[in-house]
Amino acid sequence: MDPAGGCPHADNARLLAENAVAEVVLPGEVRGMAVLGHEALKEFLSHPDVAKGAEHFTALREGEIAEGWPLRTFATVRGMTTADGADHRRLRSLVSKAFSPRRVEALRPRIETLTAELLDDLAEAAAAGDGIADLRSHFALPLPMGVICELLGVDAVYQDRLHRLSNQVVSTSTGPEEAIAANRDMYEVLAAVTATRSEKPGDDLTSALIAARAEDGDRLGPQELIGTLLLMIVAGHETTLNLITNAVRALCAHRDQLELVRTGEAGWPDVVEETLRWDSPVSFFPFRYPTRDLTLDGTPIPKGTPVLAGYSAAGRDPAAYGPDAALFDVTRPARHLSLGHGAHFCLGAPLARMEATIALERLFTRFPGLDLAVPESELPRQAGFVGNSVARLPVRPRG
Repeated sequence: MDPAGGCPHADNARLLAENAVAEVVLPGEVRGMAVLGHEALKEFLSHPDVAKGAEHFTALREGEIAEGWPLRTFATVRGMTTADGADHRRLRSLVSKAFSPRRVEALRPRIETLTAELLDDLAEAAAAGDGIADLRSHFALPLPMGVICELLGVDAVYQDRLHRLSNQVVSTSTGPEEAIAANRDMYEVLAAVTATRSEKPGDDLTSALIAARAEDGDRLGPQELIGTLLLMIVAGHETTLNLITNAVRALCAHRDQLELVRTGEAGWPDVVEETLRWDSPVSFFPFRYPTRDLTLDGTPIPKGTPVLAGYSAAGRDPAAYGPDAALFDVTRPARHLSLGHGAHFCLGAPLARMEATIALERLFTRFPGLDLAVPESELPRQAGFVGNSVARLPVRPRG
């Protein structure tokens, strides 16, 4: 795996032509596997003999993983993404109320208001920049970051710092010292947030989690509280940021598909679902570990191996989607794994879908002539092989 990342689709196609499961070498010469095929990934994500807990990671348990390994946080953070069984159900139940259909729908007016404000900001940035503005930094980022921070009760003063630290924490190309520093700084910020909410509780998820811990100290430990907030911050904005960015890129490159939406032959939710499939916001997500030696699609995966979930590959698997799997088609029936499968299915999926649908509809209604300001080939890629998008998206927001 190239720590610097890059567009994954050409390599994914080459590997898928060989097998649905591939051996990979992770940063630091750590041996692992990646599940690439749609059906193989679906089976793996819900397999009863596959776990998320780091105690099943053989190399980590045997002391072979350095403290500054860039992927270490994915394995060791305390929270839902590294919990199994009863622990996972306990942690998920504490957070799930914030993402109930009623609570998510109640966020709609705020999302619509924030979207309108950010579209004004995008227009102002373009006016000050010879008609060009970075859609990622002026629109696609502050929308989900603002929403998740309001949901968690995180003061706006922390938002820029949390995004920068999130980028460093999930990057696979971070050096050991930088990785350790980023994780330390992230924990310091989140500790400050929990201290503030402890002193001044509000109607937010962080206050609710603290209250649950106070009522029953065994329900949520201090490291689990920080780990849960870390997960919510990173997953709550990075993936939706990439989803919106990738959808805009796709529509600008496929004006015929945009026209289908404008004529009512497809809807904005269809754009969201096809983007999730065609250009998944997450390329390879770490980690799951077989709790016994497994054979998946004819490929042996030894017990304790760190395995990546290859969402970007599975989304374009010809075995699942046919010979036109690499084509962006908003009329395609929605069927993908980009939000997960099984017990760890993305808890924030309804919120992400709502945010992206509102953002895209309002963006292209306000700026029907919006287009990229540079060719797709010149867009700088996001660092690392976990997230899948570009680092900047210069656009011309025209009416």
